[in-house]
Amino acid sequence: MARRLAVLAGIVAGAALGWALAQERIRHHRSDLFSPRPLRRLAALAGLRSEIGVETVRLLRDYLEWERHPVLRRRARGIVRRMEAALG
Repeated sequence: MARRLAVLAGIVAGAALGWALAQERIRHHRSDLFSPRPLRRLAALAGLRSEIGVETVRLLRDYLEWERHPVLRRRARGIVRRMEAALG
Protein backbone atom coordinates (compact mmCIF):
# COMPACT_ATOMS: atom_id res chain seq x y z
CA MET A 1 0.00 0.00 0.00
CA ALA A 2 2.76 2.45 0.96
CA ARG A 3 4.71 1.55 -2.19
CA ARG A 4 1.69 2.22 -4.44
CA LEU A 5 1.15 5.54 -2.74
CA ALA A 6 4.81 6.47 -3.25
CA VAL A 7 4.63 5.50 -6.94
CA LEU A 8 1.43 7.51 -7.41
CA ALA A 9 2.97 10.50 -5.64
CA GLY A 10 6.03 10.22 -7.91
CA ILE A 11 3.88 10.14 -11.04
CA VAL A 12 1.84 13.14 -9.94
CA ALA A 13 4.98 15.08 -8.96
CA GLY A 14 6.64 14.22 -12.28
CA ALA A 15 3.60 15.32 -14.28
CA ALA A 16 3.36 18.57 -12.32
CA LEU A 17 7.05 19.29 -12.80
CA GLY A 18 6.84 18.54 -16.52
CA TRP A 19 3.84 20.82 -16.92
CA ALA A 20 5.55 23.62 -14.98
CA LEU A 21 8.71 23.35 -17.09
CA ALA A 22 6.70 23.41 -20.31
CA GLN A 23 4.85 26.53 -19.17
CA GLU A 24 8.13 28.20 -18.26
CA ARG A 25 9.56 27.45 -21.70
CA ILE A 26 6.47 28.92 -23.36
CA ARG A 27 6.68 32.05 -21.19
CA HIS A 28 10.40 32.35 -21.94
CA HIS A 29 9.84 32.25 -25.69
CA ARG A 30 6.84 34.59 -25.90
CA SER A 31 9.23 37.38 -26.76
CA ASP A 32 10.68 35.25 -29.57
CA LEU A 33 7.82 35.81 -32.01
CA PHE A 34 10.22 37.37 -34.54
CA SER A 35 13.15 35.06 -33.79
CA PRO A 36 15.14 33.63 -36.71
CA ARG A 37 14.49 30.16 -35.24
CA PRO A 38 11.13 28.61 -36.27
CA LEU A 39 10.70 26.53 -33.11
CA ARG A 40 11.03 29.63 -30.97
CA ARG A 41 8.41 31.36 -33.10
CA LEU A 42 6.13 28.34 -32.66
CA ALA A 43 6.61 28.49 -28.86
CA ALA A 44 5.86 32.21 -28.93
CA LEU A 45 2.63 31.55 -30.81
CA ALA A 46 1.65 28.94 -28.23
CA GLY A 47 2.22 31.46 -25.47
CA LEU A 48 0.28 34.23 -27.18
CA ARG A 49 -2.67 31.94 -27.87
CA SER A 50 -3.91 32.44 -24.30
CA GLU A 51 -3.39 36.22 -24.22
CA ILE A 52 -6.62 37.34 -25.88
CA GLY A 53 -6.65 41.07 -26.53
CA VAL A 54 -6.62 43.78 -29.16
CA GLU A 55 -2.87 44.34 -28.77
CA THR A 56 -2.18 40.64 -29.27
CA VAL A 57 -4.26 40.62 -32.46
CA ARG A 58 -2.32 43.65 -33.75
CA LEU A 59 0.99 41.96 -32.91
CA LEU A 60 -0.08 38.77 -34.68
CA ARG A 61 -1.18 40.73 -37.77
CA ASP A 62 2.29 42.29 -37.92
CA TYR A 63 3.75 38.83 -37.46
CA LEU A 64 1.64 37.46 -40.36
CA GLU A 65 3.07 40.14 -42.67
CA TRP A 66 6.59 39.16 -41.62
CA GLU A 67 6.36 35.34 -41.39
CA ARG A 68 7.19 33.31 -44.52
CA HIS A 69 6.90 29.77 -43.12
CA PRO A 70 3.52 28.37 -44.28
CA VAL A 71 2.87 26.21 -41.20
CA LEU A 72 3.56 29.08 -38.82
CA ARG A 73 1.45 31.47 -40.89
CA ARG A 74 -1.45 29.02 -40.84
CA ARG A 75 -1.14 28.62 -37.06
CA ALA A 76 -1.03 32.40 -36.52
CA ARG A 77 -4.04 32.96 -38.80
CA GLY A 78 -6.04 30.43 -36.79
CA ILE A 79 -5.11 32.15 -33.54
CA VAL A 80 -6.08 35.56 -34.94
CA ARG A 81 -9.45 34.22 -36.14
CA ARG A 82 -10.24 32.71 -32.74
CA MET A 83 -9.21 35.91 -30.93
CA GLU A 84 -11.25 38.11 -33.25
CA ALA A 85 -14.29 35.88 -32.71
CA ALA A 86 -13.78 36.00 -28.93
CA LEU A 87 -13.40 39.79 -28.95
CA GLY A 88 -16.51 40.24 -31.08
